[in-house]
Amino acid sequence: MMMPIQYFWRHPLAEEVREAGRVEVFAETILRILRVRDIGVPDDVRARVEACRDLDQLIRWSERAVHAARADDLFALD
Repeated sequence: MMMPIQYFWRHPLAEEVREAGRVEVFAETILRILRVRDIGVPDDVRARVEACRDLDQLIRWSERAVHAARADDLFALD
């Protein structure tokens, strides 16, 4: 008897892994945008960005990073 193939990428754990990867990439991207724009990132801002696990929030912050004058501007509307 053949067992059905359980595709890992359809498993809920696989989605969690993908989500965690997206979260990490967005956090890194936010900090990179600020760095490339020569905006200093205080430790508290870096810690808040790196600790965030809400992908939608990170997307909003990444959009704000493009226009921010200071790192704290990421959180101005929160």
